[in-house]
Amino acid sequence: MWNRRRHALTVVAAFLLVLVIGCTSSRDTASAGRGEESGTSLRGEAVTGSRSNGVGRPTIVVTTSILGDVVGELVGDQAEVVTIMPAGVDPHEFSPSAKQVDQIRRADVLIANGAGFEAGLVDVIRAARADGVAVYDAISAVEALTLDDDGHRLSGESGSGHEHDERGTSVSPAVADQGTTVVDPHFFTDPRRMASAVRGISDFVVANVAQLDAASVQARTKAYVAALENLDAELATMFGVIPAERRVLVTNHEVFRYFADRYGFEVVGAVIPGGATADEPSAADLDALARLMKAKNVRAVFADVASSDKLAHALAAEVGGDVRVVELFSESLGGPASGAATYLEMMRTNGQRIVEALR
Repeated sequence: MWNRRRHALTVVAAFLLVLVIGCTSSRDTASAGRGEESGTSLRGEAVTGSRSNGVGRPTIVVTTSILGDVVGELVGDQAEVVTIMPAGVDPHEFSPSAKQVDQIRRADVLIANGAGFEAGLVDVIRAARADGVAVYDAISAVEALTLDDDGHRLSGESGSGHEHDERGTSVSPAVADQGTTVVDPHFFTDPRRMASAVRGISDFVVANVAQLDAASVQARTKAYVAALENLDAELATMFGVIPAERRVLVTNHEVFRYFADRYGFEVVGAVIPGGATADEPSAADLDALARLMKAKNVRAVFADVASSDKLAHALAAEVGGDVRVVELFSESLGGPASGAATYLEMMRTNGQRIVEALR
C-alpha cells in the first residue's frame, strides 16, 4: 500500500515540476520575443532584457532611408541595419510608431542625419542618448551651410557646430541654432559631402560596435567613397550641357542648396520657405516668387516625390508659359522600380531629370 502511495506522490511531483519548468520557459520565450532590455522606457516604465552587449549580431538603427542604404553598404551582413523611415516618407512630417521607438531605444548604435532633419524623432533620439545609446549625427562630419530665418543660405562652416564625446556621440542639440540662423540639414544632395559623412559613419561604427570586422568595414568604406567620387564626376559632366543662364532652381522647399553649391546652380526661391515641408507660404510669398520666376525666365519648379506638389503646380500655372513641375527624390529613396532605390541611383535619376528640364 505504502509503495503504491509513494509511487503516486512521485508521479504528481514530477508533473508539477514539468508544469513549473514549462511556465518559466514560456515566460522567457515571450520576453525574448518582445526584445525587452534593462532600463526604463520613454514613459518611465521598468522593462527587462539587454542589447547585444558585444555578443552576437549587432543592430545598427538608422533614421532615414538614404542613410540606411549608405550604412548597409558599409557594414554588409555583419550587422542588422534597421531603417526607421521607409522609402517614400517625408522625414519632416514622420512620427514613429511605438515599435520604432523601442527599436531606437534598443539599438547598439544609432545613425541620424542631424540638424533637426528628423523633427518627429528629436525627443526619441534625446531619450536614447540618455539611455546610453551611442548616437552619431552624420552632418557633424561635413562642411555645413547655414540658413537665415527666411530659408536663404548664408555661409558654409566646418561641421555642424556639434561637439562629440570620446565615443563620437553628439552631445549638443540636433539643430545648431545661431541666433536667427540654423544649419541646413540637406547635405546629402552633394555627393562629396556625403563622402565625408560616410567616412565619419565608418569611423564611428568601427569604434562603437565591437562585433564588426574593422578591416572589412574600412575596405567597404573605401570602395563606396570611390563610387561617390565617380558619381560626383558623372554629375558634373552631365550638368555641363546646361547653359549658365539656365542653371536656376526653384524647388518645393529649401533642399538643394548643397547641390547648387557643388554644381554651380542658383536657387532663387522655394515654394515653401524654410527647410521643412511643414512650413506654409503666404499668398504674398507665392506672388513674389512668380514675379521672380518670370524675370529669371525659370523653366521648371522642382517638387519632392515624398510631399505634396499642389502648391508647385499652382505656382507653375501662375507663371504660365512652358513652366513644368518636375518631381525629384530629394529627401527619401524611392521603391525598387523607381530609379531611386539606392542613394547612387537617386542622385543619377535626379541629375537626369534636372538636365531634361533645364537644357
